Amino acid sequence: MAATASGVFRRTALERADQRVSWERTDQAFFSSGACHVLAWTCRDFYADKGIGLAAMYMGDFEHPLHVYARWGAWAFDASGWNLESELHQVNSDFEGLPVREVETITSDLREFCEAHVHRQPHQYWADPTERARAYVSRYDPPWLS
Repeated sequence: MAATASGVFRRTALERADQRVSWERTDQAFFSSGACHVLAWTCRDFYADKGIGLAAMYMGDFEHPLHVYARWGAWAFDASGWNLESELHQVNSDFEGLPVREVETITSDLREFCEAHVHRQPHQYWADPTERARAYVSRYDPPWLS
């Protein structure tokens, strides 16, 4: 699957207000916008022996990251599957009409990240998305198998 901008799946006002409505979106929509950070941490844990890192993409002058993803070498994993990190940046930049200002390597744990960047922790969703994220990660062959 080609890299797709996370903003394509930006949540509506109703999806932001009602966690169940947000939960009922497709997996790609759910993990593109609203739970990308959960997917990234799950990917890192799923491939614990591969040295997968985590990254936060900042655009324009936004205080908080637009998107969070897992990374391995030149590759990035998000709701679009595995794509070159440069392609992920480009599709998001093109969609938002803003340059990627910064890509921060995430070194904190999930709880600390969520608190610092106003993101939900898994237990704060309508249902815990961790198992859903594991199933999603397992659908995509990682680049080291190519």
